[in-house]
Formats: sequence, C-alpha cells, structure tokens
Amino acid sequence: MKIHVAFAATALIALASAAPAVLAQQDPIATRKAIMKKNGEHAKLGAKMVKSEEPFDLEKAKTIFVVFQQAADEVPNLFPVDSKTGGETEALPKIWEDMADFKAKFAKFGADAKAAQASVTDFDSFKASFGAVMKNCGGCHELYRVKKNG
Repeated sequence: MKIHVAFAATALIALASAAPAVLAQQDPIATRKAIMKKNGEHAKLGAKMVKSEEPFDLEKAKTIFVVFQQAADEVPNLFPVDSKTGGETEALPKIWEDMADFKAKFAKFGADAKAAQASVTDFDSFKASFGAVMKNCGGCHELYRVKKNG
C-alpha cells in the first residue's frame, strides 16, 4: 500500500511540474505573458518597498529576486518562430533577428537577480540591488517590446 501511495504522489508531482512546460509548448505567448505579469507584480512590490510605501520585508525582498531568476530562466525559451504574432504579443520582430542578444540580456538579468538575492540583508542593500536589477528590464523592453502609449 505504501508503495502505491508513494508512486501516486511521485506521479502527481511529475505531472504538476510538467504542466507548465506543456502549456508553454501549446501557447508560448500566453505563458510568457503570465510570467512577465508575475514579474511586474513583484517589481511593483519592490518599488513600493524602495519608496517606503510598503514595509520592507527581507523574505519578500529575496522572493522578488527568486521570481526574477525564474523568469530569466524560462522566458527566453518561449519565443519559438511561430510565436511572432498572435495572442496580443508585445514582442518586436527584433527578438528573432537578434536572439543571441535577447538571451544574453535575460542571462544578465538572471545573474544580477541571483547576486542580489544572495547579497540583500537589509533595506539599504535591497534598495541598491533592486535598482541595479531593474535596469535590466528597461534595457530589454526598450529594444524588444512594443512601446505602450501613455
């Protein structure tokens, strides 16, 4: 009986971890938009902490950088050639024209977020690290994302 329960639990975990990968293959635009939305929510939380509009919380601060690292690992793989259009994508064609640079920018974003997560110990170190990591976002959005009006 214990073996069956353990097997079932292992199978459920395997299925649950495979689900995002399957969704990404089926609809990479929706998947990358969902990841970037989560990134944006965490960026807003970080900005509120920096501005003292939200109390500084070390665990939340470190989680922000973990979310950024996850996005940096996942998002670059969500731009197959057949996802250039549709799904109200905001991705510019330049992504596919210079995929190496696009992926390099995400690699830097992930590395900076990882370093920030490891070094943040208090509000001042978070404020300095958060600003540096966020510069990655603007640089990528400027080159590879449709500019929004307003």
